[in-house]
Amino acid sequence: PIGRKETANLIHCTPDSAIFHLRRNVPMVVTLHGYAIDKELHPYSSLVQKIHGRTDLRWLHQLAVKYADVLTTVSQYTANLAQQDLNIKKPIKVIYNGVDEQLFFPKKRNIVKEIKVLFSGNLTRRKGADLLLPIIERLDKNITIYYTSGLREKSKLLDHPRLYALGNIPHKKMPELYRNMDILLFPTVREGHSIAVLEAMASGLPVVASNVASLPEQIIHEQGGFLCTLGDVNNFANAIQNLADDIILRKHLGDFNRAKVEESFTLNNMISDYNKVFSLY
Repeated sequence: PIGRKETANLIHCTPDSAIFHLRRNVPMVVTLHGYAIDKELHPYSSLVQKIHGRTDLRWLHQLAVKYADVLTTVSQYTANLAQQDLNIKKPIKVIYNGVDEQLFFPKKRNIVKEIKVLFSGNLTRRKGADLLLPIIERLDKNITIYYTSGLREKSKLLDHPRLYALGNIPHKKMPELYRNMDILLFPTVREGHSIAVLEAMASGLPVVASNVASLPEQIIHEQGGFLCTLGDVNNFANAIQNLADDIILRKHLGDFNRAKVEESFTLNNMISDYNKVFSLY
């Protein structure tokens, strides 16, 4: 692997590559940013992905756990899941992802007729993209869902006058995109600790998301947004409609999210927590 010939005092890597970076007498910190071998993902995975997750990828995770001097994860949910599934006995340090709150910040939103809802993610069932069409069909005509696509995707969802494809958005343009939206829609199936959600929160948006995985660690129900039953189209549509109908509620929940990011999810907080782990060696 790249970097094998470079000197190092410490190795920081992910579980799927950890064994390839292992060196004698060099401490290794392994971070689980998600849990790719989660069995709950099987209904949303291809046959090849299922086989990969049950065989070599699982083996790589087991070796990473065995040889890691320190294990960290980006959420308590991921820590608990990995601990149970891999029977991990050593402690796991939770270090939440962080965002640059100076780059992602709110702007004053004027009262306008159109309510803009953003879906940011890959156009897959795992991310809940299949729910966008039935959701928009249940919403008032002044509500539009704008959706991005992954770096490798060129496809669009089914045509609908209020489903607007943004295509691939460079990261440097994401702060302004969030500031031009009113609500983030995030109907994902599983999430380690969503950067997209944090960016939206820092930008002062309320979030409507699935009540699964680590999302309750980010979004406080009815204070920063609404957590909906996984796959429940009516639940998602009702939550979005409630926010669309009430500009004061949108601002209140968005302000709450901004404050929560400033308190718990800044880039500096994340860097400080990792530095504390690295300083042990």
